[in-house]
Amino acid sequence: MFKNAKQTEKGELTRNTILERALQLFRDKGFEATTMRDVATQANVALGAAYYYFDSKDAIVMGFYERAQEHLAPLLDQSLADAQGLHDRLRAIIQVKLNYFAPDRKLLGALSAHIDPNHPLSPFSKETRSIRDQDIAFFSRAVEGGKVRVPEDLKVHLPRVLWLYQMGLILFWVYDSSPKQERTMKLFDKSLAIVVALIKLSSFPMLRPVRKLAIGLLELAYGEDVLDARRLTL
Repeated sequence: MFKNAKQTEKGELTRNTILERALQLFRDKGFEATTMRDVATQANVALGAAYYYFDSKDAIVMGFYERAQEHLAPLLDQSLADAQGLHDRLRAIIQVKLNYFAPDRKLLGALSAHIDPNHPLSPFSKETRSIRDQDIAFFSRAVEGGKVRVPEDLKVHLPRVLWLYQMGLILFWVYDSSPKQERTMKLFDKSLAIVVALIKLSSFPMLRPVRKLAIGLLELAYGEDVLDARRLTL
């Protein structure tokens, strides 16, 4: 039996309600302390209904990731359209994410424990690969329109390196207890200036041997992902 439009709309509304209530519980009570029964009670649905839409708390978090990706895409598009120059384009991309995830800093802190690539919620896992690839693609666009000459051998890897830089910065931000995360913003400004300066210097002939060594290290670290890095830059 096919679902009609009304049934589909109602199901989507129920799913969104469960997701919203679950995220609020994660914020207020903590991810580990929240149970699926808590989620069902808060969403005013039967426990079986909660499991119908999300078979676990991990599935709820994956729904959160996917929704964030959907919401962030137009914001990132606009940030790239508005920013000129590599520094401003990279800063705009990362600032959009800091603004978007600000209400969920505590939740991101809890999820940071799942850094192991074998865990499905890890930003490095195969389950989050499509989200990761889309995010890296925005860095590729930032570089392409950044008006900075980047050697072709480095350009293959640079978007992924910038994504890793972003992840490190976000991790620092998640645990930053300074007022309004002022330390993170200072670190952001100073480190981004260094990153952009190094990118600009990378095309200097005298630095080619150093660049080759760095690229060799990246290829060793990426392993099989080297081909994926090349694909994302096409």
